[in-house]
Amino acid sequence: MKKLLIIRGCPSAGKTTLAQSLTREHYEADMFFERGNGYEFDPTKLREAHQWCRDLVMMAMTRKEETIAVSNTFTQEWEMKPYFELAQEHGYMVFSIIVENRHGGTNIHGCPEEKVEQMRNRFEIKL
Repeated sequence: MKKLLIIRGCPSAGKTTLAQSLTREHYEADMFFERGNGYEFDPTKLREAHQWCRDLVMMAMTRKEETIAVSNTFTQEWEMKPYFELAQEHGYMVFSIIVENRHGGTNIHGCPEEKVEQMRNRFEIKL
């Protein structure tokens, strides 16, 4: 069974760490901003970063990778929809995993606390 793991949560929850522990096929929009000398976030390129991430997931599905993880904040349902569509198109079962920061993790990408609070307030969960 081919699986797509959608790993969701606010910054510092441990999404990346969990994804990396589950599969080598791990993608996230933040990777778009990684440079040889560190992390250079540009909010004007966020849409491009998310398209880049979806494209990488689609390529992994085309290669028929057994387990693929995508870890982004995914605070709202509509943000996950393109991945559900890709999974259906390529025959992947989707698992949505919400990661909570119960370990006192730190925000490694420098997201301002007021933005993190906004994410918490708009986080949608469908049970």
